Amino acid sequence: MAEEKNKRKSNFWTFADHFEGDKVVWIIVLLLFLFSIVCMFSSSSRLLRDGMTRLDLVKNQFFVVMAGMAVIIVLYNIKNIKFFRWCSKWGFLLSFVLLGLLDAHISLPFLKALNINNAYRILSIAGFQVHVFEVVKVAMVLYLAWAMDALKRGELRGPEKEIWKKVIYLYAPFLVIFAMIIPGSNSSALIIGLLMFVVILLGGGNLRDMTLLALAAMLILGIIFGLYSISNHKMFSRIGTGIARVFEEDHWEQQVIDNPKGSIPYQEAIDAIRQPYSAKIAVKQGGLIGKGPGQSTQRYVVPDMSEDFMYSFIIEEYGLLGGIFVIFLYVSLLARGSIIVRNCGTDHYAKLTVAGLCLLITGQAFLHMFVNADIGPMTGQTLPLISHGNSAFLCFSIAFGIILSFSRIATQRIDRETRMAAPLVEMHEAAATVQERLDDLDAYDSGQLNSDINDENYDL
Repeated sequence: MAEEKNKRKSNFWTFADHFEGDKVVWIIVLLLFLFSIVCMFSSSSRLLRDGMTRLDLVKNQFFVVMAGMAVIIVLYNIKNIKFFRWCSKWGFLLSFVLLGLLDAHISLPFLKALNINNAYRILSIAGFQVHVFEVVKVAMVLYLAWAMDALKRGELRGPEKEIWKKVIYLYAPFLVIFAMIIPGSNSSALIIGLLMFVVILLGGGNLRDMTLLALAAMLILGIIFGLYSISNHKMFSRIGTGIARVFEEDHWEQQVIDNPKGSIPYQEAIDAIRQPYSAKIAVKQGGLIGKGPGQSTQRYVVPDMSEDFMYSFIIEEYGLLGGIFVIFLYVSLLARGSIIVRNCGTDHYAKLTVAGLCLLITGQAFLHMFVNADIGPMTGQTLPLISHGNSAFLCFSIAFGIILSFSRIATQRIDRETRMAAPLVEMHEAAATVQERLDDLDAYDSGQLNSDINDENYDL
């Protein structure tokens, strides 16, 4: 009875030992979830509406976090990698359909493309808003990992020549998705395009093909820019927004200086620089240890503090130390991802999937930080698993769930190979003999064994 009680107590305090897979990734996920809930409590007043309080905001975010955790646990418990491989091959079709509905500006009672800030990026499906580009990021990483693996295995149908299979299953999907994203967001097209390019490169793409692929993407950009210019800036209007952000043609700061206060040009210029300047002020005021939770002042100035400028808010309230800690979490994920990739053995699909998803999460996180630090133009990319956004949160939860599932499979493979490996030297019999003789010597010294026993029995 006492042994069972001790066993139960041991199991209670060592419950973490029962979690398989990479425990560091588990810790990273839980800390990001915690940061998300805490930051939502005091980040943006814009989220408070219809009599809501900050406790309501925390409650809503808590439900989102619980939904994300449920997604992670479900995927983590799927041990059959063939299931993920089968789902991944539909990633391109899913991305194509969602982007097609978005670009067609679909408008039905239960399905509608939403125009927000003069861009179509979100589909409202039965009232639930889906950020299409976030879905496409994860879906295309999974699809390209499957396609590269299937190509290597010789499972792809079609022409006998490998180059045509690459064109049909890799390069054409890459260019199609890249072109379909541009009308909604230039930055997302470049980011997702670069991510897909890296996955193909990691999967074994040769230098000649990758060069031609990059040139084809540049040609698409050139054609779209030509249509933008010929149509008098009416077609692909987001191209103009991207150009203005990169080259700063509007010189908003100078317009603030040159125009009188209260004038329309002055107010337009102030509105244009309000968010990036306030984000820099938040970083400056944060200092080393920050103002403390709930003490942010720039949240009343920056309407998208909980999304595009979350990292600036974290530094304002938690200081440089809090910002470094967040960086440490994403860097740790990248490091652990490389370890998981090495432990995936010869499974090409698992390696590419884990590498692509880890690069997606950490790459977007650092791009978000660079924008908040005014390094590069605004991109509108959120901070994974921290920034506000239900569909984006769930998409990154799917990514983490797959990483944890594959790390679990890799860990089981390592344990199985360790158990099957034969020891270099069989020590069991020798160790047992030595232990028996030591026990007899202890008994002799204590007087329990007759002193006239022949000493040769104890010759060690």
